[in-house]
Amino acid sequence: MDRGILHCDCNSFFASAETLMQPELKGKPVAVAGDPDSRHGIVLAASIEAKRYGIKTTDTVYLARKKCPEVVFVRPHHNFYSSLSKDINKIYLEYTDLVEPFSVDESFIDLTGTTRYINGEFVEIADELRARIKEEIGITISVGASFNKCFAKLGSDMKKPDATTFIPREKMKEIVWPLPVSDMLFVGKSTTQSLDGIGIRTIGDLATYSREKLIAQFGKHGGYMWDYANGLDDEPVHSYYEEREVKSVSNGFTFPRDLTTMDEIRGGVNALADSVAYRLREKKLLAYTVSVQIKDRDFHTISRQKALQVPTHLRKEISEIAMELIRNNWTGEIPIRLITVGCADLVHEDEAGQQLSLFSDESLEEREKLERLEDAVTSIQKKLGKGSIAFGINRVSKETKTGKGES
Repeated sequence: MDRGILHCDCNSFFASAETLMQPELKGKPVAVAGDPDSRHGIVLAASIEAKRYGIKTTDTVYLARKKCPEVVFVRPHHNFYSSLSKDINKIYLEYTDLVEPFSVDESFIDLTGTTRYINGEFVEIADELRARIKEEIGITISVGASFNKCFAKLGSDMKKPDATTFIPREKMKEIVWPLPVSDMLFVGKSTTQSLDGIGIRTIGDLATYSREKLIAQFGKHGGYMWDYANGLDDEPVHSYYEEREVKSVSNGFTFPRDLTTMDEIRGGVNALADSVAYRLREKKLLAYTVSVQIKDRDFHTISRQKALQVPTHLRKEISEIAMELIRNNWTGEIPIRLITVGCADLVHEDEAGQQLSLFSDESLEEREKLERLEDAVTSIQKKLGKGSIAFGINRVSKETKTGKGES
C-alpha cells in the first residue's frame, strides 16, 4: 500500500489570523506589513480579498496602496500566529503523532498506519480536516493528498483557498507532469532559469531528462530533482514530538531606514551575529559555513557564503566573515534595507575539538581568550536577558562604502 501523506497549508495565514483578532476586517482587502507607515515597508502577507487586486508578498506598501487604495494595513503579531499554529497542529495530532510542521502555517501529516487510511478514507480525512479547521479555528486551509511529501505539497498549492487536491500514483503523470517545473518543491527562481536554458520547462520535461546529465550540471541537487519529478520521494514525516536536528541558524532584519555606510552595516551585522552566536552556544553547536544575504532598496538580493577550515560559534568571527562577504560583493551604489546572517554545516562542540590543532600557539591563546569573553557575555545574557549586555562596535575611521580606509 502506498503511503498516505497530507500537506495542510493555511490560506493567507497572517492576514486570516489578523481577521480573527479584528473581526471588523473580515471581507476587506488586508495586508500585513512590518512598517505600514513607510512607503518602503514590505507586505508580509495579503488576504484573499487583497490578492484579488494583485497585491502579493514583497510588494512595497506604496505599490500595494497603488494597486488597491482601500487596502487596510496592519502590523504583524507573530506571538499570536505561533499560538494559532499550535492550536491547528493539536487538531492534526488527534489523527496521528506523525505531524511535521514545515513552517508556521504548513504541516505534513502521515496517515499511513491509521485505521481510517487502511479503510480507504484518505481524501475524506483531508476534507474533514478542512471543515474542522474552518469551524474550530476560524480560518481555511488547502490540503494536498498524495503518496509522498513532494506531491502532497504540490497538491496543496494547486487549488486555493479551502480545497483538497488528490494526486494518486496512477494519475501522477497526468496531473503533475504538465505543471511548470517551478511549481516543484526546492526548485527556485535561479534553478528554474537554468533548467529553462537546457529546454526543461515542465515537471514532465525534468522527469524524462537524463538523470546523469542533471547531476553533472546541478550536482546532488540535480539527482534529487529528477527523483522528485518521478515520484521517488521517500522522505519520512517526523513525529511532532521528535527532537529536530538543527541544520542551520540564522537571523535577519529589515532596517527602519536604508543603510549607506560600512559603519551602519557593521552595527547591524554585529547585532545579528550576536544573536546567531548566542543560539549556537545554547545548543552547543559550531558552524563550518557562515553566510550572509543582503537586499538593497531596489529589492535585488545577494547571497554569499564562506566555508571554514575550523568551525566557530564566536560572535567576533561570524561578524568579521559576514562583513568580509558584504565588502567583497556590495558595490555601495544602492543602500541596503535587509541583512541576514546565518551559520550552517553544524557540528556538536564535542566533535570539533580536534580542529583546534590547526592553530598556532599564539592564535590558540587568542581564541581561548575570545571563548572566555563570549562565554561570560552569554552567561550574563541567559541570567538577565539578551538585551542586558552587548558587544560594542569597533569602528574604522575614514571608512568608505567599499570598506577601505585608515585604521
